[in-house]
Amino acid sequence: MTTTHRADILALSDHAGSGVVSTKQLRSAGVSARRTARLSGPGGPWRRLHPGVFLLHNTAPTRRQMLHAAIARFGDDVVITGTDALRAHGINYRLTNEIQLLVSTQRRLTAPGIVTHRTARLPDPVLLDGLPFAPASRAALDLARQEPDPGKMAYLLTLPLHWGLCDKADLMAELDAGNQRGSAAVRAALRGISEQEAFAQGWAAMVLDVAPLPPPSWNVTVCDLRGRRIGTADAWWDEVGLAWRYRAGTAQPDDGFSHLALTATGIVLVRCTLRQLQERSREVAAELVRGFAQAARTPRPKVRTFRRIENAA
Repeated sequence: MTTTHRADILALSDHAGSGVVSTKQLRSAGVSARRTARLSGPGGPWRRLHPGVFLLHNTAPTRRQMLHAAIARFGDDVVITGTDALRAHGINYRLTNEIQLLVSTQRRLTAPGIVTHRTARLPDPVLLDGLPFAPASRAALDLARQEPDPGKMAYLLTLPLHWGLCDKADLMAELDAGNQRGSAAVRAALRGISEQEAFAQGWAAMVLDVAPLPPPSWNVTVCDLRGRRIGTADAWWDEVGLAWRYRAGTAQPDDGFSHLALTATGIVLVRCTLRQLQERSREVAAELVRGFAQAARTPRPKVRTFRRIENAA
């Protein structure tokens, strides 16, 4: 019988890097199935994450360790997509509860906390931190297909554009090459995206990362209760009636004096220029927080909003 000493296990942990190992790796290191069961059992120092996949300590796994565990469970012929892929590419976007994987159409995989998407077009993975991630364009499209809200769908599609990871043509080519089922809404949203607008909204999203505010609706038209147009807002907090226009001073065909019409309804309006958005982001964030507090103290104005459709660039 082969005996594995504690030093060997520590060495295995260092070799694993993530602290996640498979049964195959344990056997190669001389750890017997009985010892593995004892170490990962109740009160043991290890934790079982999936059948045949273990964490070499008994604390809650990090998101990175959960990703390594998913790959260890299902093999190398799967690709991580969704919000984990976006964040791996440097896009600051909130994580979904579930890990999303792309798998070939021949495989049917299930596991708690993991959502699999079967596809005939597995993308060439981008290896980051030893993990296979979908390109940013594919990850954004995979998420957009699942998003029922048109505004949120459009925002997802703008993320890789702002960060310079692809352009609109790349997104359209990826969409054209994939399964066309359920793509009509995504295609319509993509056609309505202006790359210039995506850049501005990306800066705005970064400003909101440092502001303790709920997420807004983007690019809305504000109307009275009879549906008559009052003005536009680049970002809108409907619960309190706060509007943000971060393109003040730029030529907009529907601008005019609509900012005066907005404030006349009781809407709290925060305005800044694109230059201020980039160079004085913390000051803009602080002004938004003050504006939200002011709007929350006053009755919500009697207005309704609709998403504004931008012309394609």
